[in-house]
Amino acid sequence: MTLRLALVGCGEHSKESHAAPLARYAAAHAGEITLVAACDLDLARAEDFCREFGFNRAYAGLDELLGNEQLDGCVTVMPVERIGEVAAVLLERRIPCVIEKPLGATLADVERLAQLTRDTGTPHMVSVNRRFMPYLNRAAAWARAAGDIQYVRATMVRHKRDEDDFIWSTAIHALDALRYLAGEIKDYRTAFHHPPGLSCVWYLISLNFESGAIGQIEVLPTGGVIEESYELFGENLRARVVAGSGPQRSIHCWRGRRLELEEFAREDEPDDLRNGSYQEVEEFIRALRTGTRPAPTVEDILPSSRICFRIAEEIALTGV
Repeated sequence: MTLRLALVGCGEHSKESHAAPLARYAAAHAGEITLVAACDLDLARAEDFCREFGFNRAYAGLDELLGNEQLDGCVTVMPVERIGEVAAVLLERRIPCVIEKPLGATLADVERLAQLTRDTGTPHMVSVNRRFMPYLNRAAAWARAAGDIQYVRATMVRHKRDEDDFIWSTAIHALDALRYLAGEIKDYRTAFHHPPGLSCVWYLISLNFESGAIGQIEVLPTGGVIEESYELFGENLRARVVAGSGPQRSIHCWRGRRLELEEFAREDEPDDLRNGSYQEVEEFIRALRTGTRPAPTVEDILPSSRICFRIAEEIALTGV
């Protein structure tokens, strides 16, 4: 059976992280999926997606799309204030869907969306691509085979990202990745750094996991470079993954004093193959084809959202 898929939202993020890997999958797996429609309030952008990525028809409204097409699945990439609204339409119509994070503009929005997923039972997944990054999954598998993971660390650095919502709209990626690696968070502590000369708050988040492991996240939104790194430590082991662009992407794994694994991404390798976006598409299509539930779900990501919104509340209360 050929799966009929649509994409709602044709902005820049959608282009790079959703349309490109969907088109790549369609080209590599002939007959498995049909990209039936691209939808955007700006019809011209939707038409551009049809020409560039092979969607069959363009629509300017979700109601028109759903009235004309029979869908097996839908990927939604909305502005934050419309994430819950559009997801609700698909969930209530029992259309399996991919929902972009951060799942809402407030924690109350996120909690309402979580309740709706429970009430409808519609299969869905949240787009948090770090969980699908090949290097990160290889590092985790290597570390678990070498011993117990005792300490995890993430550093998220960005350039001129001084928006107030950064901690829950973007930095949630780093926190959720560490939950994915080390398990549920038992408690956390946040230190804020905002001296004169910094355009926004920087964060240092210390974590205690239910597994007994500990962790730390450094969030530096105006550090002058776009890069993330993830590190895993245990007795006699260390793994490090760097995510960025081109040859910045790398994996190193040490056991004792010996480097056991070293690899750098090719400079010409498409981003969606290394940043987890393509593997995310694979997971969604696998679930649709097998009739199983994709992951992660809103329920899986909910603890990450709760912590990030609470950190934002702490900032507001301290007046940093």
